[in-house]
Amino acid sequence: MKKHISIILVVVLLATALVGCGSSDAGLTDGTYTGEAQGMAPLKVSVTVTDGKIADVEVTEQEETPGFSEPALEQIPDAIVEKNSTEVDAVSGATVTSNAIKEAVNNALEQAK
Repeated sequence: MKKHISIILVVVLLATALVGCGSSDAGLTDGTYTGEAQGMAPLKVSVTVTDGKIADVEVTEQEETPGFSEPALEQIPDAIVEKNSTEVDAVSGATVTSNAIKEAVNNALEQAK
């Protein structure tokens, strides 16, 4: 009897773990959404969702520190689209800008849920 209960508990735990592995961006409503966040200065993005996935991220307004922010402004939007998630690594040396882009995209995606 104890063996059956143990097996049932293991199955329930595995099922719970698998449900938790699903993408939080799944099931987004198609459209174009805007979001903003605070980096070194206010930063705005435009996020396009197609077929329920992030299809495009564009930084539309920013006044980040020249010379430091460019790598994040170029790399983070592409990484978000590629991964279909904002769970991407920040660009070294441009952490504040990287995090602001990810936060702005998350704010935009709240409208798509």
